[in-house]
Amino acid sequence: MTSFDTTCVPIYPVGRRDSTDPRTVIDDLRSGWYGLIAELNDVVHTETVRYAAGRGLKHLFLPITTRTVTCPTALGSDAEPVPVTVTGVHTYLADSMQFALEYGCRVAPGGCYTIMPSFRAEQADETHLGQYTHSEAEIPGDLNAVIAYVTRYVKALSGAILENLGERLEAARGDVSHLVRMAGSGGFEQLTFDEAVARVADVPGTVRDEGTWRVLTRKGEQLLLDRVSEFLWVHHYDSLAVPFYQAAGDDQFRTARAADLFFGMGEVVGAGERHSDAEPLRRSMTLHGVDEREYAWYVHMKQELPMLTSGFGMGVDRFLMWVLGHGDIRDLPLISRIDEPADWPVAVVRP
Repeated sequence: MTSFDTTCVPIYPVGRRDSTDPRTVIDDLRSGWYGLIAELNDVVHTETVRYAAGRGLKHLFLPITTRTVTCPTALGSDAEPVPVTVTGVHTYLADSMQFALEYGCRVAPGGCYTIMPSFRAEQADETHLGQYTHSEAEIPGDLNAVIAYVTRYVKALSGAILENLGERLEAARGDVSHLVRMAGSGGFEQLTFDEAVARVADVPGTVRDEGTWRVLTRKGEQLLLDRVSEFLWVHHYDSLAVPFYQAAGDDQFRTARAADLFFGMGEVVGAGERHSDAEPLRRSMTLHGVDEREYAWYVHMKQELPMLTSGFGMGVDRFLMWVLGHGDIRDLPLISRIDEPADWPVAVVRP
């Protein structure tokens, strides 16, 4: 991954951004790096609205709190929700808008979308943020429909960035050929999860095998990108490796109709087909060890208003890491939440 040319656009790596020094905020505001990120944020938002509206999706205004998290303490979940109390009510900050968008599809049957913050109780590192920007949509149709939607979406984003900021990006980072390749014609390579495992199994540390389910490690994702294609869909994961809401890929519930799009640092988009009605959903909840009472409204909705939908979530910060050829996601947010003091500081020195 090519590093950003810091002689053209100043950047302040995490280790140099002192969260206790108000001068850091002023340095950021003067920074060409954050000015460019602001421009990229705007292009991503504008093109997302144009693309989604052109395909009949409706934008929904949704709350950032929820009592229905997509990362329950159960098989297939790899993150923890963030509990909060709002006006005395114990709830969570939303880790995804997926369930709300599935709900929205019952009143906007052509599909719906949002770009909103998501919150997960995980330690920030080079590829993870505890608070990040999430572009999400839910559409009518199966897994193939959402794969096609996302493929065209990321191509449209790349094309819009080239059109609006291509010269500026090329002057700053020296190369925009990756954007040209993504925006080009044709689809992306696709492998089933079993095929993907077979392609990397000869290298230790690429697959984590838990007996009843397997996952690709970050090393495995990178090796697939090297060996297969720089843009790659992997689909039909082991059922117990993904959350309970992903539809079964076969009658035995061995696989799930879930897919990830890999490029750049690895997984940037996660997608999946949902259970269309209550019976397979209940079976999946039992297999994953999920308490149905925590999702009673969701089960009832599937029972009373069955509908075949699929959806996706794209980490905007991860997408922009790839656009910029940058190796640390912690440098992407315009307003950092990294290394904040746990308690209220004596002086509040950043917004």
